[in-house]
Amino acid sequence: MLLQRNHKRNHWVNKLKVKGIYTKPNRWLLLLLLFPLLILSACTSGPENSKKDDATPNKENTKSSGTAFKVVIDPGHGGKDNGATGASGRYEKNFTLSLSKKVQKLLEDEPEIEVLMTRTDDSFLSQESRYRPKYANKQNADVFISIHGNIFSDPDVSGTETFYYHKHSRQLAQTIQKHVVEATEFRDRGIKKEELFVVKDTEMPASLIEVGYMTNPQEESKMWTDEFQSRVATSIVEGIKEYREQSEGQGNLEWIS
Repeated sequence: MLLQRNHKRNHWVNKLKVKGIYTKPNRWLLLLLLFPLLILSACTSGPENSKKDDATPNKENTKSSGTAFKVVIDPGHGGKDNGATGASGRYEKNFTLSLSKKVQKLLEDEPEIEVLMTRTDDSFLSQESRYRPKYANKQNADVFISIHGNIFSDPDVSGTETFYYHKHSRQLAQTIQKHVVEATEFRDRGIKKEELFVVKDTEMPASLIEVGYMTNPQEESKMWTDEFQSRVATSIVEGIKEYREQSEGQGNLEWIS
């Protein structure tokens, strides 16, 4: 009986093999195991996953463009700190504020430049607080320009000079000095490295301009005129713009101390 049953089984198996229906049991088991994996793979490669990839930001595309070039203008002295007293008895603090406001107004007309002022009135900013350089650093400014009038015991001493401290500020000082001297038509006293806190404590390129000697009667009389201040303000703006172009061309806006 067992032999007969085996014979019948083999007979049906052979018929199924001929029709291509029969496979060994282990193949069916393999298909049953693989089927869930195939379904899972199809789901994870569907449209939702594609959208997630599309939503991944491109670092190059998210980079900000058109960032303004920040300029901090610092009118020297102020409040109870009068600065130099000129030959006429007028104070340096008033001269620096008047000239600085003219520079501010011109820079506000430059669409790619943002201008900031350390003071816009007769405010006192103590040296001990180091407010001026701290303010520029906090604003992450690109350049810092401090405006002053000079003084000396000899009234015949005259001229325009610009101070800097850090190596990365030298080019700014040279560029500003060149333009301002052309505007003042005073003696060119050049640029000098000096340990002045407003140019030493600032992290960005910084320069301090001594426009002229207020103790020199001839120079001081010109320095108070609106025509002279407008001309010098224009020269400072042109110097800033030229320095910006130089910096971008050299790729050194990311300066190193």
